[in-house]
Amino acid sequence: MSVNWRSSGLRWAIGTIVLVVALALLGGQLAERRTLAALRAQAAIDARLRAVLLDSELARFRLLPLALADDRDVVAAISGAPDARTALDRKLEALAGETGAPAIYVVSPEGIAIAASNWRTASSFVGNDYRFRPYFREAQATGAGSQYAMGTISHRPGLYLARRTVSRGVIVVKLEFDRIEREWARAGGISIVRNPLGVVFATSRPEWRFAASGPLRTADKARIRAETRVPAAALAPLPLRPIADGRLRGAGATYVAQDVPVAQRGWRLTLLHPVDAEVASARRATALIVAMVTFALAAFAFALRQRATLARRRTAELEEAVAERTAALRREMTERADSEARAADLREALRQANRLASLGQITASVAHETAQPVAAIRTYAQSSDILLGRGAIDEVRGNLSAIARLADRIGAVTAQLRGFARRRSDELRPIAIAEVIDGAVLILKDQLRAATLDRPDIDPGMTVIGGKVRLEQVLVILMQNALEAMANQDDRRITLTLAMDEGAIRLIVADNGPGIAPEIAERLFTPFVTSRQQGLGLGLAIAQDIMEEMSGALRLMPSSRGACFEIAMRRA
Repeated sequence: MSVNWRSSGLRWAIGTIVLVVALALLGGQLAERRTLAALRAQAAIDARLRAVLLDSELARFRLLPLALADDRDVVAAISGAPDARTALDRKLEALAGETGAPAIYVVSPEGIAIAASNWRTASSFVGNDYRFRPYFREAQATGAGSQYAMGTISHRPGLYLARRTVSRGVIVVKLEFDRIEREWARAGGISIVRNPLGVVFATSRPEWRFAASGPLRTADKARIRAETRVPAAALAPLPLRPIADGRLRGAGATYVAQDVPVAQRGWRLTLLHPVDAEVASARRATALIVAMVTFALAAFAFALRQRATLARRRTAELEEAVAERTAALRREMTERADSEARAADLREALRQANRLASLGQITASVAHETAQPVAAIRTYAQSSDILLGRGAIDEVRGNLSAIARLADRIGAVTAQLRGFARRRSDELRPIAIAEVIDGAVLILKDQLRAATLDRPDIDPGMTVIGGKVRLEQVLVILMQNALEAMANQDDRRITLTLAMDEGAIRLIVADNGPGIAPEIAERLFTPFVTSRQQGLGLGLAIAQDIMEEMSGALRLMPSSRGACFEIAMRRA
């Protein structure tokens, strides 16, 4: 056998290169997907943590106006008590210092600030009119209000939390997100908090504050500018655009985004986690793995080439050895097939010999069964001749009907005899158990006169899969063996019982004879093993072969007295 190793080697090399490139592309995609999935999961966790931080800050500052709503200094200041407003200014100043609130102030029912934490400064809120603020109107109407807006004096954005007092005034606390935004920036990624319209109010990237994540209607823009007083350049679109796999691209990087709600009504926090570095690292790792695989494939190819040189030298020797061995195996297979065919013929011959050996015993029974019908037929024929001479036609017809019934009886007996002696097995089909037992009893009827046969009442519709003649042969062998074993005892009894389970029917044949010796029981189904001097030792071996051919079984069962065999048959 000749091989063009140059051409085949070139094809192998090209195939290897294509495979490596495909593996590199596929591995890179898989690594990128796994990396993105892991980053999304981590971003979701980080987003929830940052939302918790924001919620805790909001909850802390909401407690201040709630606690001051019924404070006696607040009530006194709103009612106009002397020196009450100065005392309230000092209290608010102390509270702002302790809590870190940028501003705390009290607005009268008329909308004028009467006390503030920054009362000492030039930018004090005291005396300013806040009726234009939505949070004031909302607190007056519902008891609580909030608004994110630019400060009219400080010009710094923040969230205003308002609460109506018992005297119809309003306590206002301003919350700025500078500290939270710095913590978000240190934690990495980009955090943005948006209102229901998608306008960014808090972010770790200050230049994105007051940007919009989507297009806004003209009316919404006008309302936001009027209420929030954002700068003129505000409400521009966020510099982000979607790309493949749900990622976002902007500010010179690629991000995965995770969005969670926060405690402020309608607000949502979005965390943008950069992925470029991690994806590039995953791709590098994949490239390294592919390179290692390529090196391993190259080394394997070199080893194969070296082995191919040695293999070519041995090919001729191996082919010659294989040819010689193949010829020897063919001869051996032919001889084995011939041996198996001879063994099959021998087994069938043994079965036939057993059947023919039993014919001598069966003949006496058949002769007895047919003697009386033959004698009766002769009598009916002679009487019919006389009756014809007398003209008794009706009586002649009755004799002829009796002769026909007797002939059917003889035909049934002889059919059993022919079927038992025939060499070829009958076809497997549904057979009634009752018919099998009746046939075996008919064959052994003469021998059974000296014994008691206990047989169950069997439903005629109970059938098994098998051959009628072969099943009768098995039952005849077992019952005949039982009769011969009990020949020297007065009380001879054979008991037939039926047992059923899923898919099988078991016929149990038991006798009250001497039983089977333990040393014989172990080899009972081996040909030529017998405990009787006149027996050939072939009956049970043949019976077991017959049952195995019909996908059944023949087994010796434990018994306290006598012998007990079980014939297992497939249920039809």
